[in-house]
Amino acid sequence: MIVYSSDFQGVDPSQLAGFFVGWPNPPDQETHLRILKGSSHVVLALDGERVVGFINAISDGVLAAYLPLLEVLPEYQGRGIGGELVQRMLALLKDYYMVDLACDEALIPFYERFGLRRLTAAGRRNYERQSGMSEAD
Repeated sequence: MIVYSSDFQGVDPSQLAGFFVGWPNPPDQETHLRILKGSSHVVLALDGERVVGFINAISDGVLAAYLPLLEVLPEYQGRGIGGELVQRMLALLKDYYMVDLACDEALIPFYERFGLRRLTAAGRRNYERQSGMSEAD
């Protein structure tokens, strides 16, 4: 049974294995935990002690929030976990003026199901830093 929680206190990096599939330079599990800790909001999907999905938000706490990551482990995809994570996060952010995200074109219909709509955006990607590690690390 999948349980959803916004409490990631006590989550250990070992519980975050298997995410970022297909990324050429993914964050390691310790960096993944730092990402969650640095987020303003987090919702986890847990199967027992195992984290099988997550979504995070970064926010100014007043008007705006950005959803940088939504991930579900491959063997758990297709079970509605990603949709449930989005719904729960949007409920947490219901009083914000804007909630934005950037995604691949193919994912737009998924997010439109939750009331998000296509927007024009701009961004920059520094793929050498995709792992979240600095040269000093």
